[in-house]
Amino acid sequence: MTDLWPRIEPLLAKVEKPARYIGMERGSLRPTHRPEQVSWLLVYPDTYEIGLPNQGLQVLYEILNERDDAAAERAYAPWIDLEAQLRANSIPLFSVDTHRSAGAFDVLAFNLSAELVYTNLLSCIDLAGVPVRSEERRPEHPIVIAGGHCAFNPEPLADFVDALVMGDGEEVVGEITEVLAAWKRGGRKNREAVLRDLASVPGVYVPAMYDVEYDGQWLRAITPKHADVPAVVDKRTVADLGEWPYPKHQLVPLVEVVHDRLNVEIFRGCTRGCRFCQAGMITRPVRERPWEQVRTMVRDGLQRSGYDEVALTSLSSADFSGIDGLVADLVNNQEGTGCVGLSLPSLRVDAFTVGLASQIQKVRRTGLTFAPEAGSWRLRQVINKLITEADLYSAVEGAYEQGWRRVKLYFLTGLPTEMDEDTLGIAELGRNVVEIGRRYNKSASCTVSLGGFVPKPHTPFQWFGQNGVEELKRKVFMLKDALPKKSGVQMRWHDPEATFVEGIASRGDRRIGRVIERVWRNGGTFQEWGEHFNFGHWMDAMAAEGLDPDWYVTRHRTDDEVLPWDHISAGLHKDFLWQDWQSALAEHGLPDCRWTPCYDCGVCTDYALEHVVASTVAPAGGSQGTGQDLTLGAEVPVTFRPRGERSELAGATTGPKGSAGYAGAEGVRPA
Repeated sequence: MTDLWPRIEPLLAKVEKPARYIGMERGSLRPTHRPEQVSWLLVYPDTYEIGLPNQGLQVLYEILNERDDAAAERAYAPWIDLEAQLRANSIPLFSVDTHRSAGAFDVLAFNLSAELVYTNLLSCIDLAGVPVRSEERRPEHPIVIAGGHCAFNPEPLADFVDALVMGDGEEVVGEITEVLAAWKRGGRKNREAVLRDLASVPGVYVPAMYDVEYDGQWLRAITPKHADVPAVVDKRTVADLGEWPYPKHQLVPLVEVVHDRLNVEIFRGCTRGCRFCQAGMITRPVRERPWEQVRTMVRDGLQRSGYDEVALTSLSSADFSGIDGLVADLVNNQEGTGCVGLSLPSLRVDAFTVGLASQIQKVRRTGLTFAPEAGSWRLRQVINKLITEADLYSAVEGAYEQGWRRVKLYFLTGLPTEMDEDTLGIAELGRNVVEIGRRYNKSASCTVSLGGFVPKPHTPFQWFGQNGVEELKRKVFMLKDALPKKSGVQMRWHDPEATFVEGIASRGDRRIGRVIERVWRNGGTFQEWGEHFNFGHWMDAMAAEGLDPDWYVTRHRTDDEVLPWDHISAGLHKDFLWQDWQSALAEHGLPDCRWTPCYDCGVCTDYALEHVVASTVAPAGGSQGTGQDLTLGAEVPVTFRPRGERSELAGATTGPKGSAGYAGAEGVRPA
């Protein structure tokens, strides 16, 4: 093993934040590599401060290093200053654990949590001394793998990544290790053969094993080249989260990072059914961590790490069964751990209670963030975020009453059927929240954070054409004008041009790979950082490749169109998603299936998992605003059926297919 540290250390005096690159964090490992082992370099294609807290990377880091046949280290994208120094001095990308050359590993594995890091991925591959395009790699080069939420549309990266993992990684990394270990024992003679073997691992998509056909501008089909390669790649799902109590030794950084606290995942998946939320759709079904295990992970984690704050993480933390009792237990039974802060990220407005607030305020208070997402009840029915204004005002009043002074509200703009009155409703909500807060504290404040909506794959909105740049700008400044300084509401927003580019990358087909490569070769790295984002690079690259940006971004899709991700399955029946899209256009909301009869989305039945009813009583707001008389808590038997075969319950609340009419979507086409 070659230790690059003697060559790296002299460069650190020339760069910003040299501690990003030295390793040695509490909880880190210095594995000894043996020839028979498969060596993994887990790479987060963003800065150390963003990447180190990533729980997925930390979990796989521990799991792989517990295996006898594997060794794993970490790397993060070097900031622009160090990248320039590395290239000038012919030093490759390196691990932070032992400063081993990235090219010396058997696997370069990337976590993809945002589309605008795609150019960073190319930069890291190139810095490793590996050909950027997979077709140019030889047997001695590392296998390049990617996973994460963005992998569910793998086509934009198909030219650069050898294999992509769909879904949960805890089990599949072991199976990949076994395939690669056998390849190494055979002398690493044939790269195509090992890629074909990887394609046989459930949940692994190998782009080189598939042919792509176009009919002019349109995608015709993506089909396997061999009979033993699956036509559809199903995601991997860990059925019992309690079997995977990771990370056991959370990394504690030497410099300040985002989410700098102990993070304990309390459940995975979400069935609230927010139609804009890709994470909630692709991580189904809900799997809760056992209560006692959460307590143990919190207690042991605080003692090992020295952190004084813990976050109970999930997509909707207050939906955890018995969350009030769990929070009370954690707050009242942490003597000797030094815990003075408890936070619940992803806290739903309709599940936040005064009781929960009073428990949290016993320890250090931080700001509270709620996500109404839309400015009107009508639009929240469209997106299936079934919270009322009363829910929001009750939650913020409970927070201010318990002593909070700051509340942040998160909204999306550019949603399907959105009209100006919906947008202006955001301003009204913000002003009313400030008014409520100032009943309790004259310095109470509210921040409205506005993001542009990007329709993501495997969601009911995947057929929607998103708003263009000018339309998003118009809505942003209309809202800004409605919130002058005297309103007491601060406003922040995401760059509409970055939102547009995210639409290109997230919904693109394999041809977009050439665009990503052009942007990277033109210096376009760290595109998710505002100071480095360059809209012109992307438009120039699209033009150079003869591709129409609006065709990819603002165009509505039809139900018979082949989508670039149709050969990837998140477990959701495509006709379920289409029916839910029709329900959205008809402004029909669907309550959470954890407390109602199964809608037969496909996940539980196809993955042989039971439909979970979390408790006898739905959380606060669980059925509010639906106008339905629901019997909650009754466990509904599920009939297991083959993929594609639907029960009578499916779509029961949506009406006949096409009842809302896709033509109705044309009425909301962005200007």
